[in-house]
Amino acid sequence: MRMTSPDRQAEAVAQRLAAESVAAADPTGWFERLYAGGQGVPWDRGEPHPSLVQWARGRAIAGRRAIVVGSGHGDDAEFVAGLGYDVVAFDVARSAVSQAEQRFPDSSVRYVVANLLDPPAEWRRAFDLVVESRTVQSLPDPARREAATAIAAMVAPGGTLLVIAAGRDDDGPCDGPPWPLTRAELVRFTDAGLAQVEFTELRAAGDVGLNRWVIEYRRPAATS
Repeated sequence: MRMTSPDRQAEAVAQRLAAESVAAADPTGWFERLYAGGQGVPWDRGEPHPSLVQWARGRAIAGRRAIVVGSGHGDDAEFVAGLGYDVVAFDVARSAVSQAEQRFPDSSVRYVVANLLDPPAEWRRAFDLVVESRTVQSLPDPARREAATAIAAMVAPGGTLLVIAAGRDDDGPCDGPPWPLTRAELVRFTDAGLAQVEFTELRAAGDVGLNRWVIEYRRPAATS
């Protein structure tokens, strides 16, 4: 499988760093090395993900608090803040957080260094909107299972999780990153107490068997 970025050199660097981290049993360590290395980040568009923009179009804000998972250089987080949310954005890579703060020095977003596999306890069921764009797919098993569960746990009662990911039609092994999600893996979000309310599938041009999935989940509202 290939990444969507046309920058082949950056893709090759990311895949090498990821392979080294996986071999060292450190599935998240390669992110800091990638952002600090200055050789480019293959998924960095310099703008919010178009699927996030499309999803948000015409929607009323439901709640006030939002969190952006694996926020990178901050484009998605800044977009969500522009919708009117109080936004926390986190990344395991300290360099990514520093670079986002430098790009947006006057931002209302609170950028935080945190590990998705061990998030702060106060984030549990704390956010009305959780945005997960291509983070789970950047992790191999078993870390991706832990990541999906941790993301779902951040959604407040009545809150929404938006997942943007590469998806694939078969469940066989594949090279990564990314390791595109399978339909069977989506069950991890519903097993964590969320209900799937919307599923959009877009075929990625030139990639046989590789699609872009945009999936909305919701946690049932608390009952008195």
